[in-house]
Amino acid sequence: MSALPGHLYIIATPIGNLRDITLRARDTLASVDLIACEDTRHSGVLLQHLEIRKPLISLHQHNEAMRTAGFLTDLREGKSIAYISDAGMPGVSDPGARLVAACRQADLPVEVLPGPSAVLTALVGSGFPADAFYFGGFLPVKSGQRERALTAALEADETSIYFESPHRLPTTLDLLRRLRPDRLICVARELTKKFEEYRRGTATEVAAHYEAHPAKGEICLLISGLALPKWAGPRPENVK
Repeated sequence: MSALPGHLYIIATPIGNLRDITLRARDTLASVDLIACEDTRHSGVLLQHLEIRKPLISLHQHNEAMRTAGFLTDLREGKSIAYISDAGMPGVSDPGARLVAACRQADLPVEVLPGPSAVLTALVGSGFPADAFYFGGFLPVKSGQRERALTAALEADETSIYFESPHRLPTTLDLLRRLRPDRLICVARELTKKFEEYRRGTATEVAAHYEAHPAKGEICLLISGLALPKWAGPRPENVK
């Protein structure tokens, strides 16, 4: 396909395995006038893999407000622009939402190309119900806010999903173990990469595993809800 003039394309990119790029994403990246990306060096690896050479302009959380006005001018002048974040779907715990909102307000066309998502990959791979779920982005760094977020997840009916860093994971798992030792949780790590891992069990079991085997890489933490059906595993504590 050829990119249309004056269009912004929001394109999901692989979260690990570069072969997960869609045919439509590849064709669109090859046909736009310029590519905006969260990190030009990181995206350069993907584009080199795809054998695509295009002008790259950085757009990240620290310059999105400043860059947006310039991109709106480019779009009004008829240029086609693709935006990609470092991995997954732009705007989901990544930059891009401000740019899309500005285009919508300016009545400029935006097209979203679906593709890889760490959230959905982790959710389906966990074996927890996916008919309803809550995604909370990155867990708060401050301990009090983190405990409140996890307490709310433990009291929710649906599955809750968060991003967490490897060095904070042991503290988070220990907190879950103290709050609800028998609650089923899952750590989904390094999704689609060589060392992909799903570690599912009670909070006590999972916390003990990562005490003995420190986690590395990118992590999704999933907490089963109170409405966990029988087919998904043991019922949460205090639920009849």
